[in-house]
Amino acid sequence: MTQITNVSMHSTNAQAPLAPAPSVNVSPDENWRKSIPAQVFLNHFFAMDYHIQHQNDLFDVAKFPVFQQFHGRATDESRRALEKLLLNSWSAEYALRITPVVNDEQYLQSSLHWTFPQAYYSALFSARAFLSVQGVNVSNEELIRKRIGNMVVRGYYPASIGYYALGPINGYRIQRLPMAKRFSVATKTDLLLPSRSGSAQAELAQFLKTTRDQRVKSLRNAIQNNPKTALRSPKTGEILQKFSVEQYKQLAKQIGYTTYFDMLSRLRISSTNREIERFVDSEIDVKLFHQSLVNIVSHVNSVHEAYIAKSLGIEAYRQLVAKLPSYLQESFVRERMNTIITPMLEQPDDQEPDLRMAA
Repeated sequence: MTQITNVSMHSTNAQAPLAPAPSVNVSPDENWRKSIPAQVFLNHFFAMDYHIQHQNDLFDVAKFPVFQQFHGRATDESRRALEKLLLNSWSAEYALRITPVVNDEQYLQSSLHWTFPQAYYSALFSARAFLSVQGVNVSNEELIRKRIGNMVVRGYYPASIGYYALGPINGYRIQRLPMAKRFSVATKTDLLLPSRSGSAQAELAQFLKTTRDQRVKSLRNAIQNNPKTALRSPKTGEILQKFSVEQYKQLAKQIGYTTYFDMLSRLRISSTNREIERFVDSEIDVKLFHQSLVNIVSHVNSVHEAYIAKSLGIEAYRQLVAKLPSYLQESFVRERMNTIITPMLEQPDDQEPDLRMAA
């Protein structure tokens, strides 16, 4: 019988350094070396969750002018599409929350093959639903990424997920992580999980940087591997092997902003994205990784659902939830509606707007 994961806040002082155990013909040092990429990835997502928990700013959204002035464009047809998008998002989040009953580390590691994409696709469908109530109906993930990136910059999201990166390679600017510069993740050698706000922000800045690096290199390769689009030397006509500063600036403009959405897209499994492979022989705290993903997805989806409920009106939103299959209706969806969405919409409009996101 399946059960829903208890989504409690993890201890803010949690430290889960690797403790590699020797195996046949493999030294502890070798196990450690193999586990480093996976531990770094865990640290990134743990920092994302840590920042969310410490900002504790979900209810600030209700005070944003953009939220108070948010009105959707829902028609009967678009509401049916909206319901389908939300159903897909909630079904993926439900599946993500299912706790493996088998207390077997190898099983838990292999489960990442489906929990990773569940986390990403839950947030993706939630983002699509958020855009759809604004009359923006897009399914192309690159267009969704750019739309969401613009909305992050314009202040639709709380500070907990409102940070972003922009600019060309070797010249990135990290915005809305004010404590990141005081800490240097690059010089860390212990691979301990971040335990303070500053180290968490530095970890997030590093995560933004490596994610943007991937985007830039992927776009560059896509352009240069196609003879029709490849940039060539004006002297020889040969395909360029190196880009100039100006050419990298053009790539940066095409990419747009790098945000939480890009970071979650690192969980997507496809022919070109194989991040999961770094976990095959790793020794990391898989349960902690899973819990961080649950917390992150819940937070992101809560923000989107608040805007959607604001657009539809709370009664129409309740009716939407009431039509869900029972396994969803009596789960986190209803609890979130009662404990987060409804209270946010019932906050008095005459409160002084909170402009922290504009900082």
